[in-house]
Amino acid sequence: MFFASDNWAGAHPAIGEALVREQSGYANAYGTSDLDRKIEARFNEIFEREVAVFFVGTGTAANSLSLSAVGRPGGVVFCHTEGHIANDEGGAPEYFTGGGRLALVSGPDGKMTPANLRKVAARYPADFIHHGQPMAVSLTQSTEIGTVYSLDEIAGITAEAKALGLPVHMDGARFANGLVALDTTPAEMTWKRGVDILSFGGTKNGCWCAEAIVFMNPDMARDMPYIRKRAAHLFSKTRFISAQFDAYLENDLWLDLARHSNAMAERMRQAFRNASGARLGWETQSNEVFVIMPKAAAEAARTAGARFYDWLVPAGADDLVGEDEILARCVTSFATTEAEVDQFVSFLGR
Repeated sequence: MFFASDNWAGAHPAIGEALVREQSGYANAYGTSDLDRKIEARFNEIFEREVAVFFVGTGTAANSLSLSAVGRPGGVVFCHTEGHIANDEGGAPEYFTGGGRLALVSGPDGKMTPANLRKVAARYPADFIHHGQPMAVSLTQSTEIGTVYSLDEIAGITAEAKALGLPVHMDGARFANGLVALDTTPAEMTWKRGVDILSFGGTKNGCWCAEAIVFMNPDMARDMPYIRKRAAHLFSKTRFISAQFDAYLENDLWLDLARHSNAMAERMRQAFRNASGARLGWETQSNEVFVIMPKAAAEAARTAGARFYDWLVPAGADDLVGEDEILARCVTSFATTEAEVDQFVSFLGR
């Protein structure tokens, strides 16, 4: 019963097989092999336009280097209060942007709103040097609390950002989960709604170590080769990241894996909607489920082998969890089985 994180899951067999195929022979280094070029072209197909793609090894690198590409002296990035770049990246965005700062924007269900973005951005007038310069807007899809921005919500955020003259970055560590939850296309969920830069995640969805920075307008990526190199994320054997993406994207495996993890999460949600011993903290649409359970039940579940993380109550929801309860985050993955979900729910639902 492993629900601590989709990072705990291994790699899909197809990913491992692709790496084994690539392990022999020789190929050009530093992202110039035939396989690297093939995958770059595949990204063009997926996004229905020419894009610039840069492979990196971690989601933190993808987010931080994406923001570095639009860096400004004294720059300020606007993100949601619960955003991963704000709470879980150890200051990496600030470090790699050379001192950029994060301004937190509130909003219900883990999603910023255009009105709140406008309000916070007003505190940083572009011509007032003491406050710094607005630099970018970053939104997370799927969000850190398991919800998903609708296409209209994305368009609303990007419209406000454009009115402020700011580029928009999307943290897509769980991009595939959000995509299949909306039953839409990569193009519709990104550049057709005003997104400029995407952190395209594969690691959480069945890859071993594969992330990509995708610029919807290649002209914006002019400095990225140097930024990536100086940040120590130019892999000499980049083809081993490309090999993972080769298998990941073939025959839409990446979408099938995300559909499975989302379906396992929905199975868990449906069971907890009807359980008496534990309850949902709120409704989610991706592969993250947040459950409120008695502390004693949580301890007993862990003793029985269940793995999940205690989670901080989101801002503004202080009364959500009782004194003798905890809020737990449960994340499903491509490797989660129905039997695991049913066992977990049966144990906690008693």
